[in-house]
Amino acid sequence: MKDLTLGIDIGTTSVKSILISKDGDVLFETSRPHDLISSEPGFAEEDPNIWWNSVKSILKEISEKKLSNRIAAIGITGMVPTLVLIDEKLDAIRNSIQQNDARSTAEIAELKKFIKEDEYFFETANTLNQQVIFPKILWLKKHEPENIDKTRWIMGSYDFISTKLTGNPHVEMNWALESGMWLVKEKKWHDDILEVADIKRGILPPVFEPIEIVGETIPEIEKEIGFPAGVPVIAGSADHIASSLAVGLRDEGDLLLKFGGAGDIMFVTDSLKMDRRLFLDYHDIPSKYILNGCMAASGSLVKWYMNIVQEKSYDELTKMAMESSIGSRGLLTLPYFLGEKTPIFDTKARGVIFGLGLHHNRGDIFRSILESVAFGFKHHIEVLKEIGLEIKRVFISDGGAKNPLWRQITADVVGMDVKYILNNPGSSLGVAFLAGVSAGIFKNWNEIDKFITESEIVISNQKSNSQYEKYYYIYRKLYEILKPLYEELYNIKEGKLDEV
Repeated sequence: MKDLTLGIDIGTTSVKSILISKDGDVLFETSRPHDLISSEPGFAEEDPNIWWNSVKSILKEISEKKLSNRIAAIGITGMVPTLVLIDEKLDAIRNSIQQNDARSTAEIAELKKFIKEDEYFFETANTLNQQVIFPKILWLKKHEPENIDKTRWIMGSYDFISTKLTGNPHVEMNWALESGMWLVKEKKWHDDILEVADIKRGILPPVFEPIEIVGETIPEIEKEIGFPAGVPVIAGSADHIASSLAVGLRDEGDLLLKFGGAGDIMFVTDSLKMDRRLFLDYHDIPSKYILNGCMAASGSLVKWYMNIVQEKSYDELTKMAMESSIGSRGLLTLPYFLGEKTPIFDTKARGVIFGLGLHHNRGDIFRSILESVAFGFKHHIEVLKEIGLEIKRVFISDGGAKNPLWRQITADVVGMDVKYILNNPGSSLGVAFLAGVSAGIFKNWNEIDKFITESEIVISNQKSNSQYEKYYYIYRKLYEILKPLYEELYNIKEGKLDEV
């Protein structure tokens, strides 16, 4: 009986997996850790062979538990747009280059001489930034031509694993979109960009939509680890899109706020909408899209502060913050401690704690940090409203959302009730469900709700919202006032005194 589906997530710090049933049960979960490799400043790499060995270890464990013969389909999700070079034998040639790798600054500057950025954005829904793939290819051509010469295919993290499972090279459509080499409306490769970047069309694999089957597990896998051959494998999903599906984000107007190390913002639309202040992806649900944003610091800012004050108890700081007041007794924090991605795209912006007085304590500052992330979420909501989009449901998830104070602050700042999703496995669940849809185990997209068994509605206090509006006004104005000073500070730090 084929009544289970398997989801595997190639994450930044581990490979995670989950095995689910059509009834909403989780039969198996496990993970295998791995490390980020940064051999030089700005470099971010990982070893794809470690991912592959971890996946084989997980599949072997599933087989030993006598569950593998019940699997109807497999889905892989992962970081995007990671770059993996593979050879004729479908083996990785070098370490992956991760999406947050910053080595291609010079190549991006050179490309800007030839690419009209407004036109490029309209065609691809991308900007010329460190994440897109083709500047990294140019870097490799310059610094590692021998590896480019060996390259038969380029693809992403999850594409590499499903290619190894099936023997069929391919990429999922969101990897193509986020590569910056894809025409978002026409859904085909952008020949002009390929020409500018001197990339041969032949190294780009076929592109598949998430629920399409790309092949079946090969006999060699069965011989090596005992996992059965012939199990269908779908194209899979970008991790942030799969995690959105996992919390039930499926209807136009649904908004998800994720409190991870960074702060993610995901919004569903039924039609193509683009804005340079936001990123865009295809939804895993056909014919839908997800406008999304990423705040560079969220949970990482909380960890920074706890380290600074040498406080190990998250609960103790939260208790002190609860004894503070709305607006943290006159404190405002700008959370740009790592610069900022969306919606301001300012790498030179820096963190600010504004309004400090001798009467302030650690709890006030901690609360101000929590409020600053909520203000960042509100900024994204304003962008969505400015382009004519209506927010109908708000979900919150991930580690930071476990803090009840942070949940309430967020509901009060954004002025809407929010649904907190507890104990959700995230992207591995999303892609397992996607595999189930492909296999016919799940008949409609609403069945993802079978797995959302624990949730809580946080009611927004409108009186608190009115108070927060006044602080939010200063929050927005503070950045605009400081923006030219950020530029001057950067020039001094970099020794560009003549530009000040």
